[in-house]
Amino acid sequence: MIDTIYVEAAITGHPRALSIIHRFPKARVIECTSYQEVFNRRQQNFRVQKTHPALILAHKSKPRLHPVPEGQHLGATHNYYFSHLLNCPFDCRYCFLQGMFASANYVLFVNYEDFVTEIADVCATHSGPVHLFSGYDCDSLALEPLSNFAAHFVAALAEIDNAVLELRTKSTQIRSLLKTSPNPGTIVAMSLAPESVAANLEHGAPPLGERLRAMRRVQDHGFKVGLRFDPIIPISDAASVFRHFFAQVFAEINSSSVHSVTLGGFRLPKAFAKRMVRLYPNEALFAGPRDELNGTLIYRGDVGDNTVAIARNELARYISADKILLQHSVDQPEIPPQDAHPQ
Repeated sequence: MIDTIYVEAAITGHPRALSIIHRFPKARVIECTSYQEVFNRRQQNFRVQKTHPALILAHKSKPRLHPVPEGQHLGATHNYYFSHLLNCPFDCRYCFLQGMFASANYVLFVNYEDFVTEIADVCATHSGPVHLFSGYDCDSLALEPLSNFAAHFVAALAEIDNAVLELRTKSTQIRSLLKTSPNPGTIVAMSLAPESVAANLEHGAPPLGERLRAMRRVQDHGFKVGLRFDPIIPISDAASVFRHFFAQVFAEINSSSVHSVTLGGFRLPKAFAKRMVRLYPNEALFAGPRDELNGTLIYRGDVGDNTVAIARNELARYISADKILLQHSVDQPEIPPQDAHPQ
């Protein structure tokens, strides 16, 4: 329950802001000049705020679209990300947001129409598909009942012929999608991990079975779906774990109509990792062997096993190689392809 809402003075009369405030009649509403004076102030306690975050309603100025870092896309030539929301209600131990943001409060930018206009302008400068990623600084669907983000953007971007929107999520908040006509330019991408990893590290996120059932409903409704195995956490007995995990996934998901699958090793910018270790000094996840490449820490298996390569090898039982995309940091060496198992 949200009991404190900050709202920028410039948008106190914005219809979307008023609608959201109306949903929380008992909340304190505090006016501010800029969301940054609340979100970026010093001496905040991320862990304390995470238990009871406030909501900050704000206006996002230009630029609203940013180029996607090399090695983090789905193979298109033109790739951008945008953030209608900062932060996530889930509490995944490996999530880089807790190393990037000082605050655990949510910032929701209410000027959706400005985002859509800028997206249309950028798409007009390119002749081919433009991939747009909405889940970099947040979970695309976790606050959907509050934000109505997906319902608005799926419909709006359907009017832009070369726009391809990825909604990346761990959430089962799919009701608005099931009420929306499927747009061939929308990919609903679910982040997934083996049950043992999810139980230990993905606090507050829906269990694996619930996520898979949500994806199947979205797939049956007619949306393209993507599977996101990123980050792959180094684990022991990886081959057995991932063999069982992928059997669970593809018992529910129709592999023939999956748009794309991504895998990526567990890596963090060094500065973010330092902050996360301060938040969780006893977390074993950050104590494992790691390499440093140009300011990025890349975590390896504790016996030298390349868990990403093992997972990729197991995944080849179900998905053709051309749909499997390795996500990596700039200058992080790619993992060589593994031999596919027979079907």
